[in-house]
Amino acid sequence: MDLTDRPATVTTLFEAHNKAPLPSRGRSADVAGFDMVMLDADPAGCVSVWLKRRGLLDDWRRNVLAEDEQRLIRVIPELDAYGREYY
Repeated sequence: MDLTDRPATVTTLFEAHNKAPLPSRGRSADVAGFDMVMLDADPAGCVSVWLKRRGLLDDWRRNVLAEDEQRLIRVIPELDAYGREYY
């Protein structure tokens, strides 16, 4: 992917993710001790800001994404196939 294509690609993926139904286990459950709603909402907020700022993201949001990545590494093995694909 050419760097000039990245915003368009991220927009397409983000729109598809936002249209996808939240996995049933992610609606109100904690998995591996983590709130699944927030594991969806926090990265979505970061992506939204990244898109609005045309590819720029502040350190705070980068840290949020790094922390969520570590949480997802623990959570994903406990999800069903759809949940693994969604997250």
